[in-house]
Amino acid sequence: MIVRATLRHTVGAVVLLFCASLALAQDDSALAPEIRTKIDAAARQVLTSTGVPSASVAIVQEGKIVYLQAYGDARLEPRLPAKTSMRYSIGSVSKQFTATAILMLAEQGKLSLDDPVARFVPDLTRAKEVTIRQVLSHTSGYQDYWPQDYVPPFMLQAVTANKILDLWARKPLDFDPGTQWQYSNTGYVIAGLIVERASGMPLLEFLSKRIFEPLGMKSVMNIDQQRLTETDATGYTRYGLGPLRVAPKEGQGWLFAAGELAMPAEDLAKWDLSIIQQTLLKPASYREFETSIVLKSGLATNYGLGVMVRRDFSRRVLKHGGEVSGFTSANYVFPDDRAALVVLTNEDAVDASDQIANQIAPLLFPQEDVDKDEGQARAIFEDLQKGHIDRGLFSDNANAYFSDQALQDLASGLGPLGAPRGNLGGRGVDLRSFRPQPRPR
Repeated sequence: MIVRATLRHTVGAVVLLFCASLALAQDDSALAPEIRTKIDAAARQVLTSTGVPSASVAIVQEGKIVYLQAYGDARLEPRLPAKTSMRYSIGSVSKQFTATAILMLAEQGKLSLDDPVARFVPDLTRAKEVTIRQVLSHTSGYQDYWPQDYVPPFMLQAVTANKILDLWARKPLDFDPGTQWQYSNTGYVIAGLIVERASGMPLLEFLSKRIFEPLGMKSVMNIDQQRLTETDATGYTRYGLGPLRVAPKEGQGWLFAAGELAMPAEDLAKWDLSIIQQTLLKPASYREFETSIVLKSGLATNYGLGVMVRRDFSRRVLKHGGEVSGFTSANYVFPDDRAALVVLTNEDAVDASDQIANQIAPLLFPQEDVDKDEGQARAIFEDLQKGHIDRGLFSDNANAYFSDQALQDLASGLGPLGAPRGNLGGRGVDLRSFRPQPRPR
């Protein structure tokens, strides 16, 4: 059904676009020259050490895109230097767009997050028990169709969403809904079909009309249906320490709703700005989006709806990584600081995007803030090496865990490792090895 736009809606859209154009103006002067120099050095160092051909970086601070830069070569033969206007595949960062489409439909009253998936996709395993919220938060139990970090032979052939569900969502669940967290691209195929059936339009049409066009994201491309163009980045892979090879392309259909988008870093930064400024959804919907889902056992998953919800660099961050054949991506949004960081790279054999992001992010905030959490972690670690802790820092449950026997065993195991350190060089133990950083595909 085609709904005629009212004058109020039309004026509202014009105002939104005008305000967005003001907020999205790039302000190169907002970053101090010494910070820009460090950012450039960090990106180039990672590309050199990993052999990844190129990276595209965007930074948001205080409601503005303050930094856009591309490094290296987007294509090796014939050589094509990377430009900020080039598109890169963003992989699973695409999932937060699907999740937002669901939240928009919930605001329209067309569905509820706690509806069973059976309302829209009725013939799946335990579809009357699994909720839409659970498929968006990876707590549904539906088995992941793509756990590999490469493209299996069967994924070179075209597939339909229904065929994916035949093979992976009409078999027994891996666990009871809501009892575990397990990354599942299959869940997002289900979510994409729900968007289409609840809205009455194809997923990409819905995303274009409701998200990309209002935010001025003019260069988004659906790589589930076609390859990137000759003027975009080329995706590469390598086997071991061998030469870079052009990466194979997944067959049509495999990336639907789970990893189908490609765009320049600037477009993804515009999306991040919309999260910071809360321009597309109601505040209650953003709370749903960025709240860690709790399992039936009471354990937090550190995952909301399409985004990881963490505390890194001494601040709250909504983050997600992405990987499809030939590309990796890292997208970090710091909503309380009104900042964001986008890193896109064109090789999948090593996650250079996350490496670059983890080097750049600390440069965006006061060093004393960044050091605060690590300093406390260092002190706790050193205490554990000596067999004691400051019990005032821990909950009753944690204090019960750190029994006399546990402290004795920790001291005997950690003491010989030597002094902790915060980098990969020299002797001692790297504190970062005690801070797991899973990166969803």
